[in-house]
Parts: sequence; C-alpha cells; structure tokens
Amino acid sequence: MSGVASSPARLRSLSDVFEQGLALAPDGAAVREGERAVSYRELDALVAELVAVLGRLGVGRGQRVAIWLPKSIEAIAAMQAVLRVGAAYVPIDPLSPVERVRRVLGDCRPAACVGLAAAAEALGEEPSDLALLTLSRPGGRWTSRRATGEEGGAGSPSRAGTATPPSPSRDQLAYVLYTSGSTGTPKGVCISHGNALAFVEWAHAELSAQSQDRFAGHAPLHFDLSVLDVYVAFLAGACVCLVPEPIAFVPTKLVEFVHEQRITVWYSVPSALMLMERAGLLQRRPAALRAVLFAGEPFPIAPLRRLRLGLPEVRLLNLYGPTETNVCSFYEVAEIGASADRPVPIGRACAGDSLWIEGEDGRSLPVGARGELVVAGPTVMLGYWGQPPQRGPYRTGDVVERISADEYRYVGREDAMVKVRGHRIELGEVEAAIASREDVLEAAVVVLGEGLESRLVAVVVSPPGPGPDLLEIKRWCAARLPRYMIVGGLRSVAELPRSRNGKVDRRALVARLEEEAA
Repeated sequence: MSGVASSPARLRSLSDVFEQGLALAPDGAAVREGERAVSYRELDALVAELVAVLGRLGVGRGQRVAIWLPKSIEAIAAMQAVLRVGAAYVPIDPLSPVERVRRVLGDCRPAACVGLAAAAEALGEEPSDLALLTLSRPGGRWTSRRATGEEGGAGSPSRAGTATPPSPSRDQLAYVLYTSGSTGTPKGVCISHGNALAFVEWAHAELSAQSQDRFAGHAPLHFDLSVLDVYVAFLAGACVCLVPEPIAFVPTKLVEFVHEQRITVWYSVPSALMLMERAGLLQRRPAALRAVLFAGEPFPIAPLRRLRLGLPEVRLLNLYGPTETNVCSFYEVAEIGASADRPVPIGRACAGDSLWIEGEDGRSLPVGARGELVVAGPTVMLGYWGQPPQRGPYRTGDVVERISADEYRYVGREDAMVKVRGHRIELGEVEAAIASREDVLEAAVVVLGEGLESRLVAVVVSPPGPGPDLLEIKRWCAARLPRYMIVGGLRSVAELPRSRNGKVDRRALVARLEEEAA
C-alpha cells in the first residue's frame, strides 16, 4: 500500500522509532499543537538541543528524568531527548499538586526534572541534588540549573556535532508511569524499550499505519494510552495532533477537533467517545476517520451500538490491558445485535502475549469459567520502581470470563468485588446490565451502608427527558441478574465524577451520596 511505513526487522529502542519517522518523512509534520506544528526534521533539532543540555547536566545512561510539562511539542521533544541520552523518562501529571510531585521525585530519584519555570519555582530547592531544565514559555528558550544555583543557557548545536550514546537495548528501562495504586500511594510502573516496542509494532501493523495518517493525541502523556498516539505515529512517519488538555472532556470541542484536524485514528477512554456522540459526532461523520480505538474501561453496549451504526466504515477496536502490560488483548467490533446487553469482549491476546485465567487455587480454568486474568509475554513490565523485578506472568486482578478457547470477556475487578449480605457481587456486571438500557447513557454502582443495612445504589446519567425510575431498573436487572445483584436505590445525575484519566471516580461518588444522605 502506498505510504505504508514498513517496520524494521528488529527495532532496538523507542529512539529507533523516532529515527524511522525521521527517515520516512523528514519534512512531514511530526507533532501538531494547536496552530503550531513541527516537522520531523524540526523536532529532531529540538531534541538535539535538549540532548546537549542534558549532557552538560551530566544526565546519561541508566538515569531517570522527570518531565513535568503540559502536553506539548516541548514535552514530546523532551521525551525523545531523554531516550537519546540513554536515560528513562518519568512523565508527571502537569496538574498534580506539588506535594504529590515531590513524592514521585522522592521515589524515583531522577537526575533531572524538565518543566516550566513556574514548576521549578514551586519545587524550590527540594530535592537539593536535582538538576532543573526549565522553559519560560512554549516555544521559548531552555535554561538549566541545579537546585544549588548553578545556571546556564541552552545552546543550539547541530545534530552532527552532538555525541550520543549507542541505542539502548530492548531490556533497558524506557519510561516509568506512576499510577495511584490501591492505597493511593503512587507506584512507578517500569516499562522497557522491548515492552513498549512489542505493543507499538503490533499496533502499527494492525492499523496499517501510513505517513498520511493523523493520530489524535487525546490521552495525557502520563497515561499509557499516549504510547500508541506518539510512537505508532512516529513509526509510520505520521503526525500526532495533540488534543489541548483544557478541552479533553469538552465534547463539542472534541468533535470540532476531529473535523478540523482531519483525524484518521482516534484512541481514548470510552467516556470521551460517549460525550462526543452526545455532542453530534454521528450527525456529521468525520470524513477522514478510519479507526476508532478505546480502552481503559468497559464501553456500555447501547452507546457502542450507536457508534457502530453511525460509523459503518470505521474500524472499532476494543483494546485491553492494565498499565503493567500496556495492551495485551484486542477485539474488533463488528455488528452489534439489537438484543446484545453486555459489553463486547476484550478479545484475544496480541503483541506476542499469552492469556489465561486461574481460579483461587491457581489452576487454569476452561471455557465458560470465570477467574483472574493472567498475562505473560513481551509487554509485561519490568516491575514497580524500588520493588523486586517482575518475574514470570503478571496477575492482573481483573476477573474475566473465558468465552472460547482464545477469547475473553471482562467482568470486573477483584478489588471492585463487594459482599452484600454474604453474596459476592461484581459491580461491573451490574453496571453493564443497567447501561444496556437505551435510556441510560452511563451507570455506576456503589455500595452504601454496612452489614445488613448495605445495599447497591445505581447512579445513572440519562438522555434529556424523563429517565428510568427505580422500579423500571429493578425489573430490568431482575431479567438479567441474580436477585442478590438487583439494586436497591437509584440516583440520577447530570454527569459522573471522573479522575484526570476520564475514569469514574468511585470514591468521590460515594462521598457525594453519603453527603446527600447526611
């Protein structure tokens, strides 16, 4: 196919991915940020400039560099520069409170932090051994200093004159993504070049990515969905169009973005797509769009059915995988029958991985059974920063159903499994049943009360007009679920509270309901 970027037989690192894009389309747009755009050649020059500064700061192979920048051309350049000197980058949520940033820095002990001048001022001189590379404004000049006060400006060396170390090996650390963890304490997921490449190369081939493609960079750079947006685009010599963070969940603006930027590949959490659907995405079909990918949470079947009917020529792919494995399975959504009332499967293994499910006794389970999903293969992380390396298969904590020899359906989280009057209940299964109604756009189910007073409460978002009442929801659940999984309460809200990554914030939801009941 004309314009298809052929992948090298054996990429060694994510740095090689950018080199591939540079070789394929040196003058083609690499990254677009609003009205700003840089070609691969121009981005390469920015990277070379930052490599020189990092070298003067003593940053090199085996070290870590925190990147505390808004999603921007400069942030992308910083990521590539860190990889080029043989270090690993640690992207930090630009909206994180300073205390959380300090906890992350204290945990991973980076050699340097790249950020806006205001961010450096907020950190002060803690930790004292941290080198700071700051930018006064997007498109401005870089300044480097150590917390002790030594300062210096950033030069503009040519690429040919910049000494760089050999390309990293596939088993070398590439980046660390911090997640909240089950206790709320940040945990650093360590991903090697090989871990990331296994997924990137698979996605590049599955999408038949071309240099003419325009990928929407919807996810924040500290969220693992961004790996596809950036690196699959680079591997194809294509352009990644960064969705401005202020409009990430402003549906009318997102729909405009898809049209104005002529997006061909969209990847986001389902909630963003559901918002866009309500804002008119299907009324004026995007002419260039050829693939829509979603991950991070189950896509309720009713809005997914509408999306499938409204975009008949567009490929719809459900990607699955926790941060610890990036993407390890996928399912292509074909026709969705009118009677379907469960989310589509997470599908089969991809990117060279193997999947199976185990029961509580650790034994592999057959078709028709439910158990914990276990992943083995090249995408599985190196481990958590500061903890022993990951050895062998990764236990996801996700409960899935094995629906065929090699295909699975997500049921819920082990840590979202609750007990109500002695019965074990997967909240995700109840949510899926309720969200399959046409008059429910979104649903979240929580437990209120304790002991014999505990009950399931459904919180729903409905289209304009009268929504369902509790009796209707009870009857609907009774036709699909065991009696002990029927909700005992119902609340209607305009929108569900969400985390920065767009997922439902259950803690905030419970707190809101408890406050209302007080």
